[in-house]
Amino acid sequence: MRIAQIAPLHEAVPPKLYGGTERVVSYLTEALVELGHNVTLFASGDSQTSAKLDAVWPQALRLDPSIRDTMAPHMLLLEQVRRRSEEFDVLHFHIEYYPFSLFSRQLVPNLTTLHGRLDLPELQPIFNMFQDVKVVSISDNQRNSLPKANWLSTVHHGLPIDLLKPHTDIEPSYLAFLGRISPEKRLDTAIRIAQQCAMKIKIVAKLDKTDRTYYEEQIKPLMSLPHVEYIGEISELEKAQFLSGAHALLFPIDWPEPFGLVMIEAMACGTPVIAFKRGSVPEVIENGVSGFIVEDELSAVIAVNQLHTLSRAGVRAAFEARFTSKVMAQRYVHVYEELLHHSHRTSSTHSYYQPKKKLSKA
Repeated sequence: MRIAQIAPLHEAVPPKLYGGTERVVSYLTEALVELGHNVTLFASGDSQTSAKLDAVWPQALRLDPSIRDTMAPHMLLLEQVRRRSEEFDVLHFHIEYYPFSLFSRQLVPNLTTLHGRLDLPELQPIFNMFQDVKVVSISDNQRNSLPKANWLSTVHHGLPIDLLKPHTDIEPSYLAFLGRISPEKRLDTAIRIAQQCAMKIKIVAKLDKTDRTYYEEQIKPLMSLPHVEYIGEISELEKAQFLSGAHALLFPIDWPEPFGLVMIEAMACGTPVIAFKRGSVPEVIENGVSGFIVEDELSAVIAVNQLHTLSRAGVRAAFEARFTSKVMAQRYVHVYEELLHHSHRTSSTHSYYQPKKKLSKA
């Protein structure tokens, strides 16, 4: 199958540091190639992929201080995809509602995975206008704000099975926070939970410019507490050691999280997740198996004291069963096939499921 994956240009694919959507696009692209598909990735020029790369912009926008209008490169991206659209069986967008107007009028089957929050009132008129645009959710809960959108399926995120592995030689010694420093992620709550448990908390987090005031007023004073260690951003290679060294990942969100990639990253390392019951959390965490789903700070403290009842091997097994990139790619292939069937098109190849043959040694 000839598949175009269209990524945002804000980060490279995969990102050098933090970046959820671009990371998932990378995992999906590589898994589709492994399944034998002919994949083209539209992304920034500093992206790394085994697919064909169409570099729409030289480098990730976040790493280029000269860029002041991030919309302009994305307009070039849309036009580049349009000009090449007939080369593909399916166009798969990951840039939210940007392609709706142009590609709702194109004949090539296309779909958009919605990676962000959908509970914003300004989004409703867009989906009222483009009722026929085909979209995929990353959790069932994500759909609640837009129940009448043209949902094709829900496909949970996945990670390459060997990307993150438990470091069994590390003795867990702290609680972990991994993500963005923003009001909805509630780092302050995580710090209080650790304090009530008399445990150290290590923080790996990105700080966006839009959250700088929040950080200065609400979070920075907490960083000097004796049980808090702020690390900053880390690379993908450092995550396994960081998460393996934690008794648990704290995920005390205060918003309808569409998925929460950090939860399955922790699970891949065998690290349980203690998460507030918001958004997608009940779809990702199996309570009492891969972590604990809690309602508030008090129940989170109780959950920390119950971590000894969980098997870290069991946490890893839960990840392997449900959240690998191969599982994600297979589910998307099913969506693509359904899309082609309903559009009365056929794929350019009949051997989608044949993995790439390994070269034999001479």
